[in-house]
Amino acid sequence: MQYLIDQAGVFPARAAAHSLDLGSLADGDNPRAMFITCSDSRIVPALITGARPGDLFELRTYGAVIPRFTPHEPAGESRTIDHAVEELKVTDIIVCGHSHCGLVETDIRTGTAEDADGAPSPVGSTAPMTGDLTAAGHCHVLTQLDVLSDYPSIAPRLVDRSLRLHGWFYEIESGATLEHRPRANAFLPL
Repeated sequence: MQYLIDQAGVFPARAAAHSLDLGSLADGDNPRAMFITCSDSRIVPALITGARPGDLFELRTYGAVIPRFTPHEPAGESRTIDHAVEELKVTDIIVCGHSHCGLVETDIRTGTAEDADGAPSPVGSTAPMTGDLTAAGHCHVLTQLDVLSDYPSIAPRLVDRSLRLHGWFYEIESGATLEHRPRANAFLPL
């Protein structure tokens, strides 16, 4: 913990050394994109993308699971997504899965998937249960994109092309990031 405390204490000096104008961030939140990924500590969106403070509006959940939209009881994740789309007007949303994902590994091992409430997870209905963790991880990302595209705040923006969804897959062991290319129906290097 002391390391984290020490690093937080010297952050203003590090920011200045990297020519980051922290004062300008107080003018408002205007991110380049929303980045939805797993809460796994091995995934660091700013390092992967080279983002600077203010570039990414992040949402991190276990397994990067996006809950289905429920109008009467919106989840915190749903409210975060709606804020990014409706208030911040992001033009791109990246859903980034990763290798060695505990959720996907559990789904493969058990053949079932549940969300945080014990209900069938958005992963379970479409993830291939072949034992191929990479294929299941890729499928998981695509399933989350499908769930996301059903959000009432997102669907019209997809139609008018003012919002784009991107499926990424980060390989922890190599640091490589793959992007889903619909025409090829494959995850290929960025």
